[in-house]
Amino acid sequence: MSDKPSDTVFSKIIRRELPADIVYEDEICICFKDIMPVAPVHLLLIPKKCIPRLSDATASDSELLGHLMSKVGVIAKLQGIDDAFRVVVNNGAGACQTVFHLHLHIIAGRAMSWPPG
Repeated sequence: MSDKPSDTVFSKIIRRELPADIVYEDEICICFKDIMPVAPVHLLLIPKKCIPRLSDATASDSELLGHLMSKVGVIAKLQGIDDAFRVVVNNGAGACQTVFHLHLHIIAGRAMSWPPG
């Protein structure tokens, strides 16, 4: 995978070509509010490196993936949802992935049911 983001809506947000309500950013990732939320809090956490799907990640992406997961808790705390939230990754069109740039959904603010989906 290339370190240069591809031409997705997320890569355009990273490059500031499209606006987003950004709630967190560092040198590796960016997190912003989903424009089509499924809950009162619905954030998207994405790596700045373009990995189309989770299944496209390689062993060399392990540190990046760990960074994303460790930032979920930081972001949840900043958003005041650290007591109850769900993290979802859709992998591929059959799993409802619509933007092919790896992203973690952080969802909170309502009761969650199980099983999801």
